[in-house]
Amino acid sequence: MQNLKERTYEIERAFLSQYACKSEDTKGRLKSEAPCDMRTEFQRDRDRIIYCKAFRRLKNKTQVFFSPEGDHYITRLTHTLDVAQIARSIARALALNEDLTEAIALGHDLGHTPFGHSGERILSKLAPAGFKHNKQSLRVVDVLEKDGAGLNLTWEVRDGILNHRKSDTPATLEGRCVSVADRVAYINHDLDDAVRAGILKAEDIPKDITQVLGSCSRERINTAVTSVYKTSYGKNTVEMDKSVNRASEALRAFMFERVYLSESARGEEEKAERMLSALYSHFVAKPEDLPETYIKILEIYGKEQAVCDYLSSMTDRYAVYTFNRLFVPKGWTFNNEK
Repeated sequence: MQNLKERTYEIERAFLSQYACKSEDTKGRLKSEAPCDMRTEFQRDRDRIIYCKAFRRLKNKTQVFFSPEGDHYITRLTHTLDVAQIARSIARALALNEDLTEAIALGHDLGHTPFGHSGERILSKLAPAGFKHNKQSLRVVDVLEKDGAGLNLTWEVRDGILNHRKSDTPATLEGRCVSVADRVAYINHDLDDAVRAGILKAEDIPKDITQVLGSCSRERINTAVTSVYKTSYGKNTVEMDKSVNRASEALRAFMFERVYLSESARGEEEKAERMLSALYSHFVAKPEDLPETYIKILEIYGKEQAVCDYLSSMTDRYAVYTFNRLFVPKGWTFNNEK
């Protein structure tokens, strides 16, 4: 078994870029623990994330459209898998550590709220300390999982999760692969969903964008990954060339104007805000109604944080269920009626 892990180390030394984060060079975990005989630390992190509860809940969390009826709309889980695939493709092309890249990608959105970015905006207004999904994702793996014990991930994975947003800079190139892949993934699959929903047509995309990136998701993703490879291979960076980056930013701006901020996508946000506001007020006023795990958190971090942790953990459907349970009157059943 030990030979298997050592063989992985040898392969990384022989074939990974000088700028890659080698598994044997990890800065380690917050709490020391016995190593696995077979797996590297980054492989262990990937497995821990896949088997955690927060990861399973992603399948019922909104990406853009609230609880869509169709079977093929993107959820937070399918988005995460898209990011992991694109990020690994970039890492492989640049001879970086794919195991570290995949672990970061699988964990980067664990802290997302119900109702997508709308839920994040709402919780940010409600919580005294604000709310950012990247910080909450780190809190999930550090504090909330395993009934408060956390997953005890490596420093490199935690850094990549915290800093995956465009405005942040991960410490490793593997983390930067995830940051780039996140933007490539959500722009393209959200565009596909918008076309599927009838919000726009593929031909609505400005020609100056499609001429650079391509006319379908496959072409656009291939263009982005190829551009990163040509621009970054053998260098201490992960970035697209200027023309592809400009076109990608133009497509992102187009998506915000036509999709993310459209009435179709945000039409239900007012209802979601009333719902989450009511739930937040209820649990702050009656913290004893929180599940036992969050009552323990309350005793350490305060009730506002515990309520934020609980609400952000909810799936779309569970948030609706909890609201109905607390605020919608139940019908009476008369057993003597014939």
